[in-house]
Amino acid sequence: MSALVFQMPGTARHDREMAIQAKKNLSKTTDPVERLRLQCLARGSAGIKGLGRVFRIMDDDNSRTLDFKEFVKGLNDYAMMIDKEEAQEIFRIFDKDGSGTIDFDEFLVTLRPPMSNARKEIIMQAFRKLDKTGDGVITIEDLRGVYNAKHHPKYQNGDWTEDQVFRAFLDNFDSPYDKDGKVTKDEFLNYYSGVSASVDSDAYFILMMKKSWKL
Repeated sequence: MSALVFQMPGTARHDREMAIQAKKNLSKTTDPVERLRLQCLARGSAGIKGLGRVFRIMDDDNSRTLDFKEFVKGLNDYAMMIDKEEAQEIFRIFDKDGSGTIDFDEFLVTLRPPMSNARKEIIMQAFRKLDKTGDGVITIEDLRGVYNAKHHPKYQNGDWTEDQVFRAFLDNFDSPYDKDGKVTKDEFLNYYSGVSASVDSDAYFILMMKKSWKL
């Protein structure tokens, strides 16, 4: 059983490079959705997830939807440089049925940077390896069968139990919307789309994934 890896090798450096690149591209882009995506990526691979977390806090009634007022407040709270007209344009794009609300999860999926099929496939391979029971959701039970938590420094110094190590690991990938200790395919893809945006080469991304997850 291998030890639990919390971060792919080299992601911190890629993150910095991606953030710099995203800031550069911002000045050239007029598409409002792309601008929002780049502003998130300028904060690193977890930028989109961070915006999701802010929106979750806005969603007082747990409807998993946002109206325009909540949407704008979320953007402001996350310090996104977007004026009202641009926000309206983005909101209209996502409010496909004209109901005056946008679906939270759909919004985050669309904001996700596009990935090649080869990348999606290797991400799904990692997902399937972790999803021991094959039910489409990764849980602490699944991880027990794949990873050994006893190498984790916080387990070794007595701060965390085995379950806490696994839970912290799952929280990395878990949707900011509801950290429930379960990671779905979509949440796993959302997480890696941020990492993927920071790596130009498909071959290198695939190699990194294979190394990290011993695929």
